[in-house]
Amino acid sequence: MFRKIMKLSLAAAAIGLVGATLSGTAQAQQATAAATASVKNVVLVHGAFADGSGWRAVYNDLTGRGYRVTIVQNPLTSLDDDVAATTRALDQQDGPAILVGHSWGGTVITEAGVHPKVAGLVYVSALSPDAGETTAQLYDGYTTPPEFVIRTTSDGFGHIDPAMFKAGFAADTSDADAAFLRDSQVPINMASFTQELTQAAWRTRPSWAIIPTDDKAFDQRMLQAMAARIGAEVTEVKASHAVFMTQPEVIAQVIDRAAHSETVAAR
Repeated sequence: MFRKIMKLSLAAAAIGLVGATLSGTAQAQQATAAATASVKNVVLVHGAFADGSGWRAVYNDLTGRGYRVTIVQNPLTSLDDDVAATTRALDQQDGPAILVGHSWGGTVITEAGVHPKVAGLVYVSALSPDAGETTAQLYDGYTTPPEFVIRTTSDGFGHIDPAMFKAGFAADTSDADAAFLRDSQVPINMASFTQELTQAAWRTRPSWAIIPTDDKAFDQRMLQAMAARIGAEVTEVKASHAVFMTQPEVIAQVIDRAAHSETVAAR
């Protein structure tokens, strides 16, 4: 009986050791992912009503893969100010970078993405105007879902109606996370949406688009049309507009794929 117990214990230990070895191997493979990539740097740009802290899980995933990640803190006071903040971050990169934008951040990376260090663009439920076009024009012909309600203050800054925040922005987060996002909103100067872009980086940079199928901030037809117009490689995922928080692994995988792509390597 004692020998049988010992054999079972040794077998269990061996299985545990194999499991740990496999886990360690997977971690090692993930940690060296950036070593084989054409691009080692990633710059993340948040959208309206949020700040850079929402990228934390994406940051953790990418740095675990070996990437050098920079998170821009947009002031959301004007398109020019947000582009300037992104340009400062790009200036600090030690080589080519994948530039990633969420929502309004898509407009920002479209303008700032002509920076010589930008090798590719990733649009995360993001806007992508053309040069000579305003962000507001992208909405023509589309209907924003009723859950997404913006209130504007007397000085022209917009924020999401607190009573509608979870339904409109973060339906797939916990109540606690949705409440924190709601109560830490960063309002945007609504005049930013009426400023014409002078650049459209997607015309000269390869692009990827992540489309959350449960997004209530945009008409789904609008997201699909924008992705098609810029010729983006599309990844659909079941998520809300807060996809940058709720599906970080999907986003990191798309960024990793962009960094390894032949089109980026050819730049």
